[in-house]
Amino acid sequence: MASVTKWGKRTIALGAGAAATALVLTGCAGGSGSSTTDLNGLIIGTTDSITSLDPAGSYDNGSFAVQNQVFPFLMNTPVGSPDVKPDIATKGEFTNPTTYTVTLKKGLEFANGNKLTSSDVKFSFDRELKINNENGPQSLLANLKSIDTPDATTVVFNLDHADQTWPQVLSSPAGPIVDEDVFSATKLTPAADIVKGNAFAGQYEITSYKENQLIQYKANSKYDGLLGKAKTSEVTANYYTKETDLKLAVQKGDVDVAYRSLTPTDIASLRKDDKLTVTDGPGGEIRYLVFNFKSQPFGTGQSDADAKKALAVRSAVADVVDRDALAKEVYNNTYTPLYSMVPDGLTGAATPFKSLYGDGNGAPDVDKAKKALSDAGVSGKVQLDIQYAPDHYGSASDDEYALLKTQLEKSGLFTVNIQSTVYTTYAQERTKDSYPEYQLGWFPDFSDADNYLSPFFTKENFVQNHYDDSVIQDLIAQEQAESDPTKRADLIEQAQQREATQISTLPLLQGKSVAVASKDVKGLKLDASFKFRYATLSK
Repeated sequence: MASVTKWGKRTIALGAGAAATALVLTGCAGGSGSSTTDLNGLIIGTTDSITSLDPAGSYDNGSFAVQNQVFPFLMNTPVGSPDVKPDIATKGEFTNPTTYTVTLKKGLEFANGNKLTSSDVKFSFDRELKINNENGPQSLLANLKSIDTPDATTVVFNLDHADQTWPQVLSSPAGPIVDEDVFSATKLTPAADIVKGNAFAGQYEITSYKENQLIQYKANSKYDGLLGKAKTSEVTANYYTKETDLKLAVQKGDVDVAYRSLTPTDIASLRKDDKLTVTDGPGGEIRYLVFNFKSQPFGTGQSDADAKKALAVRSAVADVVDRDALAKEVYNNTYTPLYSMVPDGLTGAATPFKSLYGDGNGAPDVDKAKKALSDAGVSGKVQLDIQYAPDHYGSASDDEYALLKTQLEKSGLFTVNIQSTVYTTYAQERTKDSYPEYQLGWFPDFSDADNYLSPFFTKENFVQNHYDDSVIQDLIAQEQAESDPTKRADLIEQAQQREATQISTLPLLQGKSVAVASKDVKGLKLDASFKFRYATLSK
């Protein structure tokens, strides 16, 4: 989750557990899962973890899942659509290319009775930028120059440059609106203070909060927004550290819905359980391999640095990798092959890695890889040292990277050393050029192709792998400013094609979104907004 533009940084704090992004990205919980036998209402189980209830201090799936239930947004995605519409606003529009004006509904209130006005909106965004927490989403606000509030219901966002993604940003992890009478303007507000202050204006309030263990919600009667009233008055979220425990809980009926994350093997098994319903939806999550342009073989920091040879190594890897085998053998087709950093389903998505590498139709081609290395003057086997983090990206990563190692070594072109590292160390070391090649995943901040481009390929990208190409940077700047959908889609395709010829990152897999529920659960919706909503559920 995050991005960077040439006008300012949009960077994920990877220690938070997002995805890198989804930024993007599968988290692991810090709680053990609590007994649910005495709980009322609908019960949801997850292995996601929460970094902070305060929106200024988190940028990860687990935290955002909670914030989506309890905080309001100016713009939001209606059920079944990736396109944003006004949530607690009556309208939002560009009044000129660099000015976006939002009109709030009248009479808005937080659950505690405090009025929700334009002052709270300005406060919410200003505090994110001022606090500038290392785990926060403030990088998404890099284009924000200032905010004006001419009256209680009008908010004017003044931008540094034209940016068609701004309405989506307002629906992202940077967008929750908080109560200025409860939250601190200069530091993160503890969860206990937020809950005690009942500072919520989303579809739910939180009545009990034990971080990464158990959260109890009740419907917020004062919510007045796009998504409507909650279908279920009481919801409990129960947190598990192990996927196997979550699987057992949904099988036994200890939870009504299991969402994020079950192993591919568990999902395949649960599909056969006639007491359960397995729902698949658009994923948005991608998995990819990063090349560090400084520390990779023949990289700029190596004694034998050679840009032509370095590119040949990256190309040969792209020629050899078998995505179909990874998807089928490791993930039981809960992931599908990915041939661009922009996944299928988004406007402007293309498949340049499919046509440029391997046999041109998605399968590997070892002879083509051999030629790429030979033409560049690379002789002998190339040593690849690949790092990955199964505690963050899921235990199946062990099998994923073992198979990737087998594929590369079977070509006869590479000697591969794979090593796993705990994520707390991994997140720090990968930005210090410690890893020549390494695993990352991404879950989007919002459902727009730009969120799969600007985070990775702008000058100060969050990947921090020393990739710097002015052509793709200019293409990204143009697509962000382009208001014509057809022209913008073409620019997005050009950017994908450009990166594929240079291979800063090698896209591997696109994930599906999967939830498992008991047969009596209704209203389970997985859509291209990539938001999991408790309020549509009932039983």
